Amino acid sequence: MSLFEKILSVSAEDIEFNPRGLSIVERLDFLINPRRLRGSDFLMRWSQGIWSEERLVQAVNDTGEFFAIPYGPSGTAPDEIREFELYFERLEAAGLGKNKRPDLLIFSGSSRQVVESLLQKVGGVRELPFISEDADSIRKLLNLALLAVECENSLWKARLMPDYGADLKPQKRLNGKPGLKKTAVLPTIILKEEDREPLLKWQKANKIPVHIWHVFYDMAFGLSLNEAQGLIERKLILPTEQIFQAPGGATTIKRIYKIYYHYGYLLGNSIQEPDLRAKFIEDRNGHILPYVHFEGGRMALSGDALKILRELENARR
Repeated sequence: MSLFEKILSVSAEDIEFNPRGLSIVERLDFLINPRRLRGSDFLMRWSQGIWSEERLVQAVNDTGEFFAIPYGPSGTAPDEIREFELYFERLEAAGLGKNKRPDLLIFSGSSRQVVESLLQKVGGVRELPFISEDADSIRKLLNLALLAVECENSLWKARLMPDYGADLKPQKRLNGKPGLKKTAVLPTIILKEEDREPLLKWQKANKIPVHIWHVFYDMAFGLSLNEAQGLIERKLILPTEQIFQAPGGATTIKRIYKIYYHYGYLLGNSIQEPDLRAKFIEDRNGHILPYVHFEGGRMALSGDALKILRELENARR
């Protein structure tokens, strides 16, 4: 599976749209050739992923104390679908498609001038994934970072999820450890098994703590990678197998960890909802594939999140 398709893969349980005439769409040659997007879900998830990372960057930057920059390939990629595809084709051609880097880097506001100067020297944030982390400019950049962030998102209003607010109780399947029934529907912080070891290795090699920030429509939660690893090792969180489908139709089974939000911290709350706008792509035959595009909105970091960032800043002094 290409990196482009891997990035756009959607959990089968999250595929909701099945427009009439989809079987015809599958056989058409889209302008984003050679990929074949089979439904609106993939485009909508792509749009929401970009939107959620933008909200995190905005929330951090609005503090005035800290600022964030995209760092991983998905975060630095363009926000137009054709350019997005070409960007990942370039990554693969350069042999860099398998490199795992966190999505965002967080810095102290006092470092902004130095960081911006370093970014200018390397050609801007979109060039970061093409530059080795052994390069002097990237080492200087990483030496200034307080925190690295792996971003996840879900198309849910967290507060309206049926089991939001439910207490963890002893579960037989967890050998009496606290949890909720397997069918519970509540906010979770997701860590993919395929990302776990690469992120742990990256964290150790660069001596920068990694946190997972999971964005919902109305709020967001955070959890350190070390705490996530501890929960997994103590079997407080068990892996779940899910089928993921790529735009071209290929399916893979992946293990993921759905970590109860109870174990994390409130990262932030939405203070302005986004606009959901209709967009579409068009194939050479004039066939239209519509999707929902997320635009605007604002999020504010919580006091807990600010406390964590300030503690990391003080530890670096």
